[in-house]
Amino acid sequence: MSIEPEVDLTDLPKIKEQLLQEIHRVVVGQSRVIDEMLISLFGGGHCLFIGVPGLAKTLLVNTVSKTMGLDFGRVQFTPDLLPADITGADVLEEDKQTGTRSLRFVKGPVFCNMMLADEINRTPPKTQAALLQAMQEKEVSAGGETYHIEPPFTVFATQNPIEQEGTYPLPEAQLDRFMFSIFVDYPTEEEEIEIVRRTTQQQQVQISSVLTKQKLLGYQKALRSIMMDQDTYRYAVRLARGSRPGSNGLAEINQYVHFGAGPRASQYLSIGARVLAGLDGRPNADKKDVAAVARAVLQHRMVRNFRAEAEGVSSQDLVDILIRTVS
Repeated sequence: MSIEPEVDLTDLPKIKEQLLQEIHRVVVGQSRVIDEMLISLFGGGHCLFIGVPGLAKTLLVNTVSKTMGLDFGRVQFTPDLLPADITGADVLEEDKQTGTRSLRFVKGPVFCNMMLADEINRTPPKTQAALLQAMQEKEVSAGGETYHIEPPFTVFATQNPIEQEGTYPLPEAQLDRFMFSIFVDYPTEEEEIEIVRRTTQQQQVQISSVLTKQKLLGYQKALRSIMMDQDTYRYAVRLARGSRPGSNGLAEINQYVHFGAGPRASQYLSIGARVLAGLDGRPNADKKDVAAVARAVLQHRMVRNFRAEAEGVSSQDLVDILIRTVS
């Protein structure tokens, strides 16, 4: 078992700049997406990318894995995908010398450091559950044996928000296992021009590794030591509690929300705020850090009712109301 090395958090802003420099050698724009992705990675959480195809989500995840020296795995989710296609399965083998047969577990693509689950809502719930169990427990069970997934282990799942035919939406309990949901938008005109220029030439870009997996584990552990005062803890909890409709809730929340965020949201608000402060080189996390990660943490945990959908009130709008109102 590897031991996390001692790291100096004061080096983290410089590490972040080096990571961004390497990433932007390949990926054009998407600065907000990259920032939130790095917060999730250093926080040890999983991410759900929501965006139409062709916005370089696969390229981004693969590039980030290279800059951090992580093993990258990708699975294209389809309706006929089986749980064993993700986790692995026992295979019957025969010893050629003795003729003895035995079962050997062949590890699936989930045994990596950074996994891209492409179009996770294209596969049935049973297969979704196999991946989400690995996300939560960091282990896989097969044939009565338990196989641990070596840390760090992070899943980045993608979901197409437009094409819903033939999909199996993730239940809210499973969505809750993602630390962040990140909306990936279209590039600006200038960014799209640069994308076309780069990708239509025979140009190979070599990515340098800025971190190692052991260093990343060290930073993940050290970032938990970033200080937060009681008032900031209370603010994180009030944001999560404010997303729940009830007699003491906000008028807009009572009007448009069916179910709100659970206690895990409060935990992720705290972790995200600490990581954001650490990446900026600050020893303390405050309310501004909590508010900065609130949309990514809360928007996929708030289940809108029919009225919200009919009136075009998005979960992002509701989170913005929370941030403006809760103190």
